[in-house]
Amino acid sequence: MSRRDGREGLPIVIGSLVVALALTVVPLPVLLEPFRPYWVALVMSYWHLESGRLHELGPAFALGLLVDVLTGSLLGRHALSLVILNFLLRRFRNRIRFFPPWQQALAVGALLFNDRVVHLWVVGLLERSWPGWAFWIPPLVGIALWPWLFLLLDALRSRRRGARP
Repeated sequence: MSRRDGREGLPIVIGSLVVALALTVVPLPVLLEPFRPYWVALVMSYWHLESGRLHELGPAFALGLLVDVLTGSLLGRHALSLVILNFLLRRFRNRIRFFPPWQQALAVGALLFNDRVVHLWVVGLLERSWPGWAFWIPPLVGIALWPWLFLLLDALRSRRRGARP
């Protein structure tokens, strides 16, 4: 693959991350708010695993800072969690990548639970009250959504490859 071929898919990567950021901040009813998955982590995981994009820690940190600013959370909280997630994805990419999507969902789910532990650690450092049981729902929703998100992004990527002259 040449450098030119690697840059052609960049609009899809950026577009999918913009959609993930929008889904992160779109208002939801109070009853559905605990079920909001960590969209940015899911999309970043897909691009890291399938195309090798977003494998550097710098873009993960910048993306996490952007999530912090958009959600109004402690600056660096999501940045730290996305850097750790990206590091673990880089470490285990060759193993996770060849699983079928439903098994990848379990591996990505483990990474999303690890992300929740990082957030819990930050909450503990700030000496705030511990979150309730709803704190652990987003990784479960992420596990359920992963195969569908995988198929959607894979179809977009395949269509983009097929559209080249």
